[in-house]
Amino acid sequence: MQGGKQTIRPSRTPLRRKTATLLNAYQAMINAFGPQHWWPAETREEVIIGAVLTQNTAWKNVEKALDQLKAAGCCDLRGVATAGEAELAQWIRPAGYYNIKARRLQSVARFFMNGQGADLERFQNQKTDVLREDLLRVHGVGRETADSILLYALDRTVFVIDAYTLRIGARHGWYPTGTDYESARHFFERSLPVSRPLFNEYHALLVRVGNRFCKPRPHCDACPLRARGCGPIHLE
Repeated sequence: MQGGKQTIRPSRTPLRRKTATLLNAYQAMINAFGPQHWWPAETREEVIIGAVLTQNTAWKNVEKALDQLKAAGCCDLRGVATAGEAELAQWIRPAGYYNIKARRLQSVARFFMNGQGADLERFQNQKTDVLREDLLRVHGVGRETADSILLYALDRTVFVIDAYTLRIGARHGWYPTGTDYESARHFFERSLPVSRPLFNEYHALLVRVGNRFCKPRPHCDACPLRARGCGPIHLE
């Protein structure tokens, strides 16, 4: 998916209608925006930290918090786990809810810690469903955060759902308005070719569409998903 626009070509066997619709939508978005290069981070540990910080805030605020962690020499799981909670909260203040997020960050960091350092490789042989359930038991980790960590940091083939994805999918008739997280996740995972790079890029592109066009008051005229074959538009 990196280094240029990529075409996802359907197989020669007939695709189910929803699969064809989703691939048409993907092609429209990749043609409009190109690869998004998500997750923007220097290390897998930074991805995990960012996945917690991005809860209920814009990415630009997360970037400011990450910059402050880097300046403090603590943009890694060991640094987060061993920092004083009050000090950590001040470093991540730009991300909002900083006292709450400091506690959540430390819970997540300690989950991944092994001895004196983080050892992400020890999770490689663990089944994805089991690891997901373990993550969901960590303080402050919900479904979106867990799946972001799995997809972007641990290279697992899971589809991340967020508010943009739920809104876009409902408006385009991919699933009913009010569809919950797990139902939407299963929809994408069953309907798309099983590909971690595709899931990665698809989610990032949906975020781009949601941020620019599919707002509560949508801007449909310039949206690439208005193209033929991407599904109808149902506005709330």
